[in-house]
Amino acid sequence: MKTGILGGTFNPIHLAHLRIAEEVQAACGLNRLLFIPAAEPPHKDVVGAVPFSHRLAMVKAAIADHPRFQVSDLEIRRSGKSYSVDTLDILRREDPDGERYFIIGLDSWRDIGSWKDCARLFELTHLVIVTRPDVAIAGPLGVLPVAMRHDFCYDKDCQKFRHKSGNCLIFLTETNLSISSTEIRHLLANGQSIEGLVPTAVADYIEKHGLYRTPQEKGSF
Repeated sequence: MKTGILGGTFNPIHLAHLRIAEEVQAACGLNRLLFIPAAEPPHKDVVGAVPFSHRLAMVKAAIADHPRFQVSDLEIRRSGKSYSVDTLDILRREDPDGERYFIIGLDSWRDIGSWKDCARLFELTHLVIVTRPDVAIAGPLGVLPVAMRHDFCYDKDCQKFRHKSGNCLIFLTETNLSISSTEIRHLLANGQSIEGLVPTAVADYIEKHGLYRTPQEKGSF
């Protein structure tokens, strides 16, 4: 089974998240795409103290009409920080013969060297790095952390970097939807509409539970 993995705080989930998921699923021929809300993100706090239960419920509402999209509460079922390498370890144990495609943005990719056990990530999964159409990618060596370059070769035929484990780096240009969770929270805090930014079911959930109604600091994607 080919499984895409899209993690994040989803605070809240919005249409750009869903668009990225759709495009990666189509480009990589995925059997399913798994949304994994972070319970305790290692690099930032969840702005607004929105409980995991609300963020999980909003993801469920957002993907209800997408048969190949699923959501996992894996990161709340274990204690400690929500490190990606630990999540991927668990997913490999659950499906040892499957292929995993871990989706991150270009900004996260550029910071990959600071992630816990980052070298092991490439043994556990393909990495799909989504970029905007207006962002230029450096040459082949420029996109790799220096300490890891010797673990990769460039496959000219498929135009991908291949790790010694056999997993690949896949750079995918996404349709640029200029939407952020920070923007949505600020609009809600100021009593403004979020129509066209989140699925209707998510907007209804936010309204029902009165989420994001007070001014928030800048934070999660």
